[in-house]
Amino acid sequence: MPETAPQTMRKSYRTLFVSDLHLGSRGSRAARFLDFLNRTDAETIYLVGDILDIWHPGRVHWGETHDAIIEELSTRARAGVRVVYLPGNHDAALRLHEGPMFGAFELRETDVHKAADGMRYLILHGDQCDARIFRWHVMTRIGSRADAALRAADQWLKLHLHRTSERGLFELAIMGVNALMLVGNKFEERLSALARERGHDGVICGHYHKAALHHRDGLVYANCGDWVDNQTALVETADGSLKMLAWSGETQSAELWTPAAERSRRA
Repeated sequence: MPETAPQTMRKSYRTLFVSDLHLGSRGSRAARFLDFLNRTDAETIYLVGDILDIWHPGRVHWGETHDAIIEELSTRARAGVRVVYLPGNHDAALRLHEGPMFGAFELRETDVHKAADGMRYLILHGDQCDARIFRWHVMTRIGSRADAALRAADQWLKLHLHRTSERGLFELAIMGVNALMLVGNKFEERLSALARERGHDGVICGHYHKAALHHRDGLVYANCGDWVDNQTALVETADGSLKMLAWSGETQSAELWTPAAERSRRA
């Protein structure tokens, strides 16, 4: 288990947004997320859905690392960090307990985040805006089981064929299918329209395991990505800028894109 990084080694942000850890599933990269968490501080932490994978009766893959993640987040919440949990479709059972506090966390269906620069962002997991067919419970359960089976097969191949590549063929296939579903689902359009209807400047979500941070129809669209196929997180700096980080196991995460940088290029 990774050791907690000294305070001086941690990068500090005003707000941290993460989604789709899928703790309890075969594909979760719990150790990598714990390493990232131990090297990152924030005044507010948004858990943007599918943090737990608790919607099916199959085998739960859980260990000390998973416990350490929950304990670290709980410890920070008790110390004064605002931790907001917005359930997704894989942890939808938690929506039944929505209220000001859930343990040490705030539990909400949606929330509005006001950034340091005054921008207001609608925050939700995103499955609420899925096309109807993808919201059918039976369809999503079949997809989850298929995903687990393919990842199990991929792990078997890596073990028995002594493959050391980071991504196997099945993992790449899963990522490709997710990308195709995103194109056909008009996911971004629905979420951006919802944010506009509510008078916000942008939307921050998860759900589709595809990190994104760009302008769409005059609004900011941000997707936190995931900690299964990718290791990405969205952060807000002290001046209100949003940045997408890709965790590489180093103390410095790689900055992918910022709306501020895009505005500078356009100017």
